[in-house]
Amino acid sequence: MPGNDPGSALGLPPDAAQDVPRVPPPDPGPDAAPPDVPAPEEIRPEPLAAAASHPDLAEVTDRQLSRGRGPIFDVVMDRRALASDDILGETRWPEAMSDMLRRGVRCFTTTPHLNPPVLVTLTLYGVTPKAISLERQALASLLIAQGSAAVTNTRQYDDVHRTAVQLQEAVEARAVVDQAKGILMHALGCDADEAFAELRRISQTRHVKLTALAQRIVGHQGLP
Repeated sequence: MPGNDPGSALGLPPDAAQDVPRVPPPDPGPDAAPPDVPAPEEIRPEPLAAAASHPDLAEVTDRQLSRGRGPIFDVVMDRRALASDDILGETRWPEAMSDMLRRGVRCFTTTPHLNPPVLVTLTLYGVTPKAISLERQALASLLIAQGSAAVTNTRQYDDVHRTAVQLQEAVEARAVVDQAKGILMHALGCDADEAFAELRRISQTRHVKLTALAQRIVGHQGLP
């Protein structure tokens, strides 16, 4: 795909949908901050990951993320979709619009979807004005809902997997300690409580973790 034609990677048609209403810039009001002023650090969202269908589009996203401002950040902060039918006449986000124009983009729409604790955004780009039809916007909403659910499920799976690994490690550590206690009980002629107390004493005086000490005893490596 040509470097200045990122829209073809998204399957956008060359003809624009004529019935798409233009999205006028919102009235910022007298107290609003100037355009492209980054949000304060304490409220600025922290992006976790980003992906794109083409390197040119990835650069557009990366430059927004590096600046900490642009339509992606406004979508996240406002929790609502934002779009521009023709960025050639767009007055919001001048830096981001300049990046898009240099890469052949003429219109875009960014949609958010919140699936706690994850908020995902999806941006569609077009190479002609009004190239993103209402049908494509509906498809974007469906895709982003599925994508955010997948991200949340992955996070939940990671949490469950991490817990399972920790439990398995705890079980294995307990088994090693029990074996070491048995060896000490036989060697010292003491009971289980006395053997465990001896393990703790050696661990503390020699500054060795109890599990590591037990592994050395079970492995017949001697005391550290």
